[in-house]
Amino acid sequence: MILSIESSCDDSSIAVTEISTKKVLYHKKISQETEHACYGGVVPELASRLHAVALPNILQETKPWFDRLKAVAVTNQPGLGVTLLEGIAMAKTLATLLNIPLIPVHHLKGHIYSLFIAQETRLPLLVLLISGGHTMVLRVESFEKMEILATSMDDSVGESFDKTAKMMGLGYPGGPIIESLAEEGDENRFNLPVPLRNSKLIAFSLSGLKNAVRLEIEKLGGADAMSRQDKCDLAASFQKAVKLHLLQKSKKIFKTEPIKDFAIVGGASANRYIRNAYKILCKEFGKTLHVAPLQYCSDNAAMIGRYAIDAYEREQFIETAAIDIVSTKKQQAGTLL
Repeated sequence: MILSIESSCDDSSIAVTEISTKKVLYHKKISQETEHACYGGVVPELASRLHAVALPNILQETKPWFDRLKAVAVTNQPGLGVTLLEGIAMAKTLATLLNIPLIPVHHLKGHIYSLFIAQETRLPLLVLLISGGHTMVLRVESFEKMEILATSMDDSVGESFDKTAKMMGLGYPGGPIIESLAEEGDENRFNLPVPLRNSKLIAFSLSGLKNAVRLEIEKLGGADAMSRQDKCDLAASFQKAVKLHLLQKSKKIFKTEPIKDFAIVGGASANRYIRNAYKILCKEFGKTLHVAPLQYCSDNAAMIGRYAIDAYEREQFIETAAIDIVSTKKQQAGTLL
């Protein structure tokens, strides 16, 4: 079995995964949403202190599996430096005390492998990764080769949902709130711009759309002056613009990419409105849509453990003294993940 640890942002999570079956035997995640809600976003130092309490408490519950562990896996990039350190420190200690290998895991690769929990790996894939920190399309040919085809020039999908919710005084995290309000709204009331609509550039950009939302809020007299229906309609209009933007750029990629399997992963992939839009798009282009189970869309240790199984089989270990936070610059299209 492999014990995996995830602490890249504000979710403390540990999982135990069986190598032979790829099944999750234990998984627990403690969210910090309540503690960060009053700030409208994640406060790194607070998140780190909460991890320092939550992770050891979760680890206590995994002790029955210690004598059957073959490796420890941990997220070491990308993420918040102070929160990644909490998971890395625990992983290094466990690997040393139990005398088992240590596996570093790229967080975004973990999201891709959320598709394969309790299943065999199925590649190649085209993947849309939409989360709080990233928006990108990747061509995943194999475990070793994952190429970025398009990425965000500024805000990610998840970040734009959070900031839009904050501007409307709706709370944190913004994604589920916006999606819920949008179900009661008129998505055609506000004529919000679709980013890069007239651009041939295959990339994503949401900062301009976010600013357009801000201007509409100001026209309505500010968040406090908005009625519930105003907020529902603006949420629906915003969500529609995001969907159209994602679909427009994805269509350009679909026209040139022969891979027939397409997947959506990441925290924002839990949005059913976006999922349904891609079902229609995939049918149009003859592609098969794959999505991760809802409980594994957001950050979690189970996806880290599933990636670690394939890494374990390839003996991709690292010395405990060598593992550290990897400084990851903004990744550009054409580069390998």
